Amino acid sequence: MAKFRKLKCLKNRHHGERAVIVCNGPSLNRMDLGFLRNEIVIGLNKIFLGFEEFDFYPNYYVAVNRKVIEQSVSQIKSMDCVKFISYSSSDLIPSDDLTYYVQTERPIDRFSRDISQGVHEGWTVTYVALQIAYYLGFKEIIIIGMDHRYEYTGAPNESRKMSGPDYNHFSPDYFRGQTWDNPDLFHSEESYRIARAEFEKDGRRIIDATLDGACTVFEKADYREVFGLNVTLLPTSSSFS
Repeated sequence: MAKFRKLKCLKNRHHGERAVIVCNGPSLNRMDLGFLRNEIVIGLNKIFLGFEEFDFYPNYYVAVNRKVIEQSVSQIKSMDCVKFISYSSSDLIPSDDLTYYVQTERPIDRFSRDISQGVHEGWTVTYVALQIAYYLGFKEIIIIGMDHRYEYTGAPNESRKMSGPDYNHFSPDYFRGQTWDNPDLFHSEESYRIARAEFEKDGRRIIDATLDGACTVFEKADYREVFGLNVTLLPTSSSFS
């Protein structure tokens, strides 16, 4: 379709390079993220809530969940980076020079090597970001902030309103007082296994450098070693106020 054709100009833009996908887990609060200013960064969902404290800005941004987009319209519009937004939310976020739509309804492939043909949501925005990173040509992906553990009530994928502080993300205000979709870790891990296989099939790699991350799908590493940092971990916050 013509509306997705402009994605073609992004194919292999970063051939052979490294990118960091920054997920939104509370482990980010234990990291000094200043090193990200020297990396190509892909931010997800409500990462903008941490810009001031974390002191970095992403090169790319991905959001496909309509609830997240509805709750973040003004922040997404104001972001000065390349943005990938689900076409199903095109009524909320207009297309412009920095905003690219991706088709997430009825994708052709389970893992898309050509995002102009659609992407599979895979029960997690991180999976969408991995397909985009593959299309952009990155050879190595480092993931941080993918804690992969949640406190919630109800069934996976069920929509629930969070009344108190959000302990599942780096900010207590992430979904406070708002509706979110419960995570589906089983299907998320299924998606991650597919992504790992597709990357490795093409001689690429995905490294999970999340602090104390619970996901066991990807190759693990200490982010301080990956990025050559000599830093002390920040103390774990016991509670949100």
